[in-house]
Amino acid sequence: MEFIPLKNHTHKAMQVTDLNGCPIEITNLKEAIKMARQYKEYRHEDKSFSEFDKKLKAYWTDMFEKLTTIKKRLDETLKF
Repeated sequence: MEFIPLKNHTHKAMQVTDLNGCPIEITNLKEAIKMARQYKEYRHEDKSFSEFDKKLKAYWTDMFEKLTTIKKRLDETLKF
């Protein structure tokens, strides 16, 4: 996992590399975790999308794990 604090921004932002290797800018970690938690559970009612749903679940599960790891690290850092 790559965590890059972004510079030259007026707001606090970070960058996470997604499962496809693309950089994703995160400006609200709490909201991003909430969204990833929800999205990793979504499924189509139409079973013909099951393979696509597996890929989406893998993507959002990976993103959720990366985001929660960042939050844990930040929480630990703030304890000092």
